[in-house]
Amino acid sequence: MPLTVDYYFAPQSPWSYLGHLRFWDIARGAGATIRVLPVDLGGKVFPVSGGLPLGKRAPQRQAYRLLELKRFSEWLHAPLNVEPKYFPVNGDDAAKLIIAVDLHEGPSAAMSLADTLMRACWVQDRNLADEAVLAAALAERELPARRATWSTARSSGARTGSTSCSGGWRAAERAPGGAGRQSTIGRLPPARP
Repeated sequence: MPLTVDYYFAPQSPWSYLGHLRFWDIARGAGATIRVLPVDLGGKVFPVSGGLPLGKRAPQRQAYRLLELKRFSEWLHAPLNVEPKYFPVNGDDAAKLIIAVDLHEGPSAAMSLADTLMRACWVQDRNLADEAVLAAALAERELPARRATWSTARSSGARTGSTSCSGGWRAAERAPGGAGRQSTIGRLPPARP
């Protein structure tokens, strides 16, 4: 029986960045298929789970977070700028781009793109909300530039800071293999029995 792993992650999360390649290696080693499922932690998950966005956390927790990020990056031998210029950043467009690539080019290409985008934020100090950064990530992975056009097609609500992705997701449902698939951005995974 083939093994499928649902991979929920936030492309702008430093913890996603630090664990991404290790997770991918483990999944490949087990012969597992990965369902790439970006989520909106700050805008949707934190408010319903008791978590707080970084800026609203106690100063002691913020300081300890920086210490832990530094410690983990050193232990993993993973370069990391613990205080990148463009963080916090809205990761919706990056998430939509990863979803578009997953639907059209498959999970391996989506995982590769996710790695490139997370490195852009946490190593190269680049802005994940910048369309040029998204386009450059596609080019680096030799993926079709038209995916950037799809992922950055926003509703007027998204331009004002909303995390709505419904317009882009409807386009994804029309893509090959996308019928019936639902967006994970802004949704919690179903409870397991």
